[in-house]
Amino acid sequence: MSLRYAVMGLLVDRSGSGYDLMQRFDRSLGNVWAASQSQLYGELNRLADNGRIEVTSEGPRGRKEYALTDLGRAELQEWLSSTEGKKPRRNEMLLQVFFFALLSREQAVERLQRQAEVAAEEHAALVDLSESVDWNADSDVLAVSGQLAMEYGLRLRTMEQEWAQWAIRKIAETNGTNGEGGAGSR
Repeated sequence: MSLRYAVMGLLVDRSGSGYDLMQRFDRSLGNVWAASQSQLYGELNRLADNGRIEVTSEGPRGRKEYALTDLGRAELQEWLSSTEGKKPRRNEMLLQVFFFALLSREQAVERLQRQAEVAAEEHAALVDLSESVDWNADSDVLAVSGQLAMEYGLRLRTMEQEWAQWAIRKIAETNGTNGEGGAGSR
């Protein structure tokens, strides 16, 4: 459901083709909401079919330019003002951590080291992206909001890396075994 609002939000200040929107999505929303090209184009079709966006021009090779309609803007504003964002309750990595007792300490530490590396890589990618954006662009109504979301992503990746490093130290401090030499032994 949130992809619908992401697409409408990207059309608030300027129209765009599916390709344009995918580029904007990757540059601005990629760290908060993942979407494939097929998902984006499917959502564009649904939004056009129900009057939330409209095709404003068509070009070569079936290229369509989309714009937000008044109905779409009203729905987006209603969603923004009345819906509380829910944190996802599913986190596959934390589910795996919960069962680390089934792994050897070495395996658990290796898994956590990789998690720290991934968080550091994602943080570095966000830093690069952030440095490529003109956050003071007067023409981009989403600049401040984008900067807020970017800062959240940067802080979250830093926290994930610090947590993984803490967890590695915690496993190293653990004494005894559970019979299998697992990470969660007491």
